[in-house]
Amino acid sequence: MDIGSILIMLAVLIVLARIGSRVFGRLGMPGLIGEIVVGIAIANLTIGDTSFLGMLDISIGDHPSQNYEVVEIFAELGVIFLLFSVGLETKVKDLISVGRAAMLVAVLGVIMPFIAGFALIQVYDGNIHHAMFLGAAMVATSVGITARVIKDMRLTDSKESRIIIGAAVIDDVLGMVILAIVVGMTASGEISVVNILLIVAEALIFVAAILAAALWAVPRIYNHFEKKNKENFEKPGKSRLGVNKLVLAIAVCLGLSWFADTIGLAAIIGAFFGGMLFAEYAWEWKLEEKIEAITTLFISFFFLNVGMQVDLGTLTSVSTVGLAVIVILLAAATKYFGCGLGAKLGDRSLSGGSQSIIGLGMIPRGEVGIIVASVGLASGAISAELYAVAVVMAVATAIIAPPLFSKAFRKMYPPEYRLTQDDLI
Repeated sequence: MDIGSILIMLAVLIVLARIGSRVFGRLGMPGLIGEIVVGIAIANLTIGDTSFLGMLDISIGDHPSQNYEVVEIFAELGVIFLLFSVGLETKVKDLISVGRAAMLVAVLGVIMPFIAGFALIQVYDGNIHHAMFLGAAMVATSVGITARVIKDMRLTDSKESRIIIGAAVIDDVLGMVILAIVVGMTASGEISVVNILLIVAEALIFVAAILAAALWAVPRIYNHFEKKNKENFEKPGKSRLGVNKLVLAIAVCLGLSWFADTIGLAAIIGAFFGGMLFAEYAWEWKLEEKIEAITTLFISFFFLNVGMQVDLGTLTSVSTVGLAVIVILLAAATKYFGCGLGAKLGDRSLSGGSQSIIGLGMIPRGEVGIIVASVGLASGAISAELYAVAVVMAVATAIIAPPLFSKAFRKMYPPEYRLTQDDLI
C-alpha cells in the first residue's frame, strides 16, 4: 500500500468536495449536490490522454485499486456516522408515534416503483431477470441523502422528518428482502421462501431488541451509574465511575452496524438504531456536536463516491438515453405519489404540504440502487447498458430531489421556526 499516494488522493478529494459543496451552497442548493457533481466530473474528466482518476491512482470496476477501496471505506463510514447522528436526534417514542404512517409510506413507496420498473423493462426487452433487477434498484430510498438535508436545515424534530426517517429504515429492510428474492430467483429460477422468512424474522427481532433496549435497558443502566456516582460523591476517597461517552457511542455505532450487516441487513440500519439508544442522553453528553465533526470528515466521500459511479461514456445510444430518462421520471413519480399517498392514509392530519415533503424526501436512491445494480451486473443478470441506466437513475434522483425537498421544507418551516436545543438555552 502506497501511503503517500493515498494521502494526496484523500487531500485532493476532500478539497474538491468542499469547493463543490460551497459553490452549490451559494447557488441556494444543498451542498451535497455539488459533491455528487464533483464525483461525476472526477470519474469522467480526461486531461490529455490521462483520466483524472488515473492521476489519483484510482481504478473502479472489476479490479478496483487500493486507493479506491480506501474511498469506499471512507464513504461507508460517512453514511454510517450520518445515520448514527440522525439516530441520536430520534427518540424511540417519537419514532413509534409515526409508526403507522412510516409503515404505509415505506410499503407503498416500495410496491409502486417495483411494479413500474418491472413493467417498463418487460415492455422494453421482455427479459424477466432484467425487469426484476431494475424494479429492485428502484425500490430503496437512500436515507443518507435525505438525512443530510434534514440535518442541514435543523428540522430533525419535525413530524415529516420522523416519518421519512422511519419509512426509510423500513424501506431498506423491504429492499433487502426484495433483493434476496430477486437474487434467489436469478440463481435458481425459484423463490426461496425460507430465506425470505429468515431475513424478515432477523429484521423484526433486531428492531424489537433495539427498541426494548432503548426503552428499558439503557435508562436502567444510566440510572445505576448515576446512583453509584452520587453515592461515591458523598463518600470521601471514592472516585466517580467515569466512562468516555464518545468512545462508548462510537463502539456501539460500529458494533451494531457490523451486526446488522452480518445478519443480512444494511449496516446503516444498525447505525441508526445505535444512535437511538443514546437519543435521550445525547444532548446531556454533547454527543451530537462530537459526532458531527466525525460525520463532516467522512460524509463528503460518500457523496463523491455516488457521483464517481457514473460513466457518461456508457450513455451513447439514443435508446439507452431515452430509457434512462423514462426510468428517472418513473422512479421519481412513483416514490412521490406512492409515499405521499401512504403518508395521507397513515395520518389523516397531514396537510398537502406535508405529503409533498414526505414524497420528495423519499425520492433519492443513491448508493442503494447502485448496490442492487452492481449485484445484478456481477451475477450476469443484467447487461452493462441496463446497469448504466440504473446507476444514472440512482444518481439523478439523488441530485434532483434535494433542492425540491429543501424548498418544500423552507416553505412550510420558515427559518424562525427551526429551533434546536442550543437555541432554547
